[in-house]
Amino acid sequence: MAIVEMVMPKMGESVMEGTVLSWLKKAGDHIDEDESLLEVATDKVDTEIPSSYSGVVKELLAEEGQVVEVGKPIALIEVESNGAEKPAKKEEEVPQPEEVAEQLIEQVNGVKESIAVAEDQSGRFYSPLVKNIAKQENIGFAELETIPGTGQDNRVTKNDILAYIEKRKTASQPATTKISQPTPVKPIISGEDEIIQMDRMRKMIAERMLDSKRISPHVTSFVEADVSNMVSWRGKMKKVFMDKHQTTLTYTPIMIEAVVKAIQDYPMINIQLDGDNIIKKKAINIGMAVALPSGNLIVPVIHNADKMNLLQLTQKVNDLARRARENQLKADDLQGGTYTVSNVGSFGNVMGTPIIVQPQVDILALGTIEKKPSVIETDKGDFIGIRHKMFLSHSYDHRIVDGALGGMFVRRVADYLERFDLGRTD
Repeated sequence: MAIVEMVMPKMGESVMEGTVLSWLKKAGDHIDEDESLLEVATDKVDTEIPSSYSGVVKELLAEEGQVVEVGKPIALIEVESNGAEKPAKKEEEVPQPEEVAEQLIEQVNGVKESIAVAEDQSGRFYSPLVKNIAKQENIGFAELETIPGTGQDNRVTKNDILAYIEKRKTASQPATTKISQPTPVKPIISGEDEIIQMDRMRKMIAERMLDSKRISPHVTSFVEADVSNMVSWRGKMKKVFMDKHQTTLTYTPIMIEAVVKAIQDYPMINIQLDGDNIIKKKAINIGMAVALPSGNLIVPVIHNADKMNLLQLTQKVNDLARRARENQLKADDLQGGTYTVSNVGSFGNVMGTPIIVQPQVDILALGTIEKKPSVIETDKGDFIGIRHKMFLSHSYDHRIVDGALGGMFVRRVADYLERFDLGRTD
């Protein structure tokens, strides 16, 4: 018999830690490989973690509610081992993307980061994100050591270092120019009011929205599109899709198809920003905002949407929306997005100004489709007719996407919708 360690696995892009929500097995229980061992929450998703081994659970190394870093042991499992069997594989810690990037920079420049050296001596853990922020703000290791940490074992979190930077900037301003921060006005609560505690997902959404507005200067461009052809074609084909493919044809996949085509025309929309470096993403991975029964919002991702036809997009949209509402999404379903679409029209909204999903730089809101009187240009003159119209609202990060590109892109999406081919059979 041999005892092996099971470690906290990597659960998505930029995910550095997970919170143990509940153990699905207890010490002494038998478990099979790929059978769920525990449920873990990250800032992206709640998911069940399968066991990497078959055997008997000897010890659980983390308490429910404890935050555990990726790569750290979470359980001991006793597996059968004899000469005829291969030794149990040991999980290796997978280096995070930020750590790999730092190592490459050190090799190229031939310089070792001073913070990394000092950290080895002090024993205090700093995440790659915190070290990167410290480097950008010229915070040396000695100064970094003075920052109070609110994380596990007094670890400095992203919010800790950002709060310190803001406090340092405020303190360095002359007294005559110092601007006091507004104090939130506390509501007056009466005995008839109901107090509802924010759940964990709502807290995370609130933090992410504030971070995005702080990071990205948002600008929004609007276009009204005549989507009469699209509406007519969908009305004709929705029964065909149901009878032939047993899937519901909504407007969302048709609009996502137009977004993908526009991204292919304007690839500098499909980018991300890393310091002074622009990362031009090769894959076109479309996030689609889904409202949950709880009222919260989640954004699953259609990976490689440019490689899908309309039927495949329709099936994928329906699958992700269903699993989102049934709380069956996996970590992979929520990572890697390069552009996001939010269908605010499904709530009867005419338009919206959505907040960018970091680290993306743009997001498109799709308004409700309305019948409107419009001028119709023909060879015989102009006429007034009833057309189906909708607003497209394109919000983008003005640090890296200028108004010309942001405006041309959303106009191109509208062009694809307006020129929709009524003769299509797929």
